[in-house]
Amino acid sequence: MPFGAPGGGGPRSPRLFGQGDLRLLLLALIADKPSHGYDLIRTIEARFNGSYAPSAGTVYPTLTLLEEQDLIAAVADGGTKKTYQATARGLAHLEEHADAVKALMTRIDIMAEGGGGGPPSPVIMHAIHTLRAAIMARAGAGASEQARIRDIIEKAAREIMGK
Repeated sequence: MPFGAPGGGGPRSPRLFGQGDLRLLLLALIADKPSHGYDLIRTIEARFNGSYAPSAGTVYPTLTLLEEQDLIAAVADGGTKKTYQATARGLAHLEEHADAVKALMTRIDIMAEGGGGGPPSPVIMHAIHTLRAAIMARAGAGASEQARIRDIIEKAAREIMGK
């Protein structure tokens, strides 16, 4: 079932975005190109090759939050829609979180290529649990070790996807 589809995996289906990911994605997209909320929804849908589009009920409150945090600002464009652009504070926030933005975009690219397969087999679930245990054992590692772990995981994800 496609990402974000109703009934897409029941009550335990994984969240598409982690905490703060949608805020970061919207901010990055706005910094790249000032946009209306609806344009952002369509841009995200395109990034996911049509397999996911966030709802207006998710996007617009997030835009309001970003505006309240002075990370974006609405600009009058003469129409009824608000065009959002990144503020200096928003650009600084993106720069400060550049690694997180890069990782998020990589994850989106992987999810977009993967479509929505069925549940993993017991063999794959065992491997996932083993990987999770290894990651959690290194959770307190320093920044350079965390970057190394991220690179390993992202490389493995690309290999799994055949890229």
